[in-house]
Amino acid sequence: MARSFVGRAVVVGGGPAGLMAAEVLAAGGTEVTVFEHMPSVGRKLLLAGRGGLNLTHSEPVDAFLTRYGASAPRVAPLLDAFGPDALRAWAAGLGEPTFVGSSGRVFPESFRATPLLRAWLRRLADLGVRFELRQRWVGWGACDEGDVRPLRFSSADGTVTEVAVDAAVFALGGASWPRVGSDGGWVAPFTDAGVAVSALRPANVGVRVAWSDAFAQRFEGVPLKYVGVSVAGGRPVRGDAMVTRTGLEGGPIYAIGAAIRAELDASGRCELTVDLRPDLTAAQLARRLRNRRPKDSVSNWLRRSIGLDPVGVGLVREAAGGELPANPDELAALITAVPVTIEGLMPIDRAISTAGGVEWSELDDTLMMRRLPGTFVAGEMIDWEAPTGGYLLQASFASGAVAGRGALAWLAGTDQAWP
Repeated sequence: MARSFVGRAVVVGGGPAGLMAAEVLAAGGTEVTVFEHMPSVGRKLLLAGRGGLNLTHSEPVDAFLTRYGASAPRVAPLLDAFGPDALRAWAAGLGEPTFVGSSGRVFPESFRATPLLRAWLRRLADLGVRFELRQRWVGWGACDEGDVRPLRFSSADGTVTEVAVDAAVFALGGASWPRVGSDGGWVAPFTDAGVAVSALRPANVGVRVAWSDAFAQRFEGVPLKYVGVSVAGGRPVRGDAMVTRTGLEGGPIYAIGAAIRAELDASGRCELTVDLRPDLTAAQLARRLRNRRPKDSVSNWLRRSIGLDPVGVGLVREAAGGELPANPDELAALITAVPVTIEGLMPIDRAISTAGGVEWSELDDTLMMRRLPGTFVAGEMIDWEAPTGGYLLQASFASGAVAGRGALAWLAGTDQAWP
């Protein structure tokens, strides 16, 4: 069974990027309908809010851009159009002023996502944005060459709706949170339409390590506090890494995730280097280790001389096969560079975000797909990735704003997406 109606602009996906595109379009005087296959919108934003809703970061823009790796040149114009300052002003306009935390991360003063989302939905309602929930996008309909392809949606009862539009923005996320709607189901229709899509891969995800049973049972859920981690000779990243029963996770692991993935792709294995005392050199540690009391146990010796906690001692033992080097110089060298063999990444449905997506070559500067006129893409559907710390949400909001402006420009018959 099929029915048809005509809309002005459609946004497919009710996450941060999609809602931002809808706001830009509606504020520009366009009739907007947001289609979402879940029972409500903003679910991933609410999930992010469980940790305080880290919206963006306060670091200088040059450092900020490095977080996007190879995609930095394409992300830079997005941040020029809607950067951290603009995002903070936008949140304040919703009655949710922000503050900068001790780490430089930016949070709403309420430290919650729910008030911001509620205020945002009220604004969208005031702008006339309509929502069609429990409607899954299933592909495109036919159209004349050069026209915007109509969109097809399926409801829970199997009814298929074909929507003819003048512009469309897709913001369906990656594949890392299927329970909140990001399941990657859009990939097949896009590739069938000839759009180049890089394979979706887990990003900001834990790694698998074959711990001994004794180590895993004792230290599961215990953090390695303020360590430096690196891979393939890269610059160490400092922070807290969490021991899990099957591996490691946490900010510094996520930050070097792309390098870990590259090593795994190349050889199937990857050696992570963990510096348990990143503020001290091996020579400084060795000097301290020479001051051992005759009756000190190994644990007391390492705790007293260099402040190593039980999980740190356990990790060194794990790497040494149970017996620690007796020579202080050798032990110090091991503590500053503990080798941890990574056997793989955790599954994509346990990842915080996704790498891969619509390739940049498929998009123009307004984020319109070159093969599909009047059809734009935003958020994690695009082939970029970034570590946690505000970089994921910032790029999602920014790409949504740019795609919305691009769609406005398309509707106006111009090629200028923003002033």
